[in-house]
Amino acid sequence: MKLSYFAWVRERIGKSDEEVALPAGVETVSDLLDWLRSRGENYEYALQVPEIIRVAIDQEHVDHSERLAGAGEIALFPPMTGG
Repeated sequence: MKLSYFAWVRERIGKSDEEVALPAGVETVSDLLDWLRSRGENYEYALQVPEIIRVAIDQEHVDHSERLAGAGEIALFPPMTGG
């Protein structure tokens, strides 16, 4: 599965995207964010307040309760403001 990171999430993690194989038990966006935080200091720093992270599955914004099954790409964004 491809993960893409944007704005300060990308800067804090230190990469713009990566391919990962999700472990068993990672079934929802919330599970994914928890798992990513366990992958190291950079991930923990970027995702320290997971509830503010916005997520898109295959270019469509979703809630953290959304299931990951069948997803090709998951994008993580910091909160956005209008302008």
